[in-house]
Amino acid sequence: MMKVAIFPGGFDPLTRGHLDIIKRGSQLFDELAVVVNTRIDQETIFSVDERVEQVKYLMSPYDNITVITANELNVKLMDRIGAQYLIRGLRNTTDFQRERDVASMNVHLDSRVETVFMLTDPKYQHVSSTLIRKYAKEGKDVSDYLPPLVNKQLLEKIEQMK
Repeated sequence: MMKVAIFPGGFDPLTRGHLDIIKRGSQLFDELAVVVNTRIDQETIFSVDERVEQVKYLMSPYDNITVITANELNVKLMDRIGAQYLIRGLRNTTDFQRERDVASMNVHLDSRVETVFMLTDPKYQHVSSTLIRKYAKEGKDVSDYLPPLVNKQLLEKIEQMK
């Protein structure tokens, strides 16, 4: 039986921390779907289409990674595409507490769902897309935390916002 996982997120912007989790996850599973969530509860810089294109471009070297969008509960998406595993990256104890609760609810909704927690690489534990957006808008250099393509597009977006 194929081991299929999803890694959902807003990816606004996609960070090197996200890439680290995706690459490591792709080594654990036969298929990995990176899910760009179309409904985010916060202000975004990139459109859904822009985020999808960024992720697709960066995932193109990987044969077992697909990029999809979703606007539904992860458990419903997993059932629809035949995924058994949900990957979540953990940066700190706050992430763990929130993700543990979500994982428990997911199991309540569908007992077949298995959440796999992956610890974020220590050099990215303090990085979040929210912080990246905030500091980039303030003119700070965030290029160490973003793939070059994403950094370039982020700087262009911020310039357009002025």
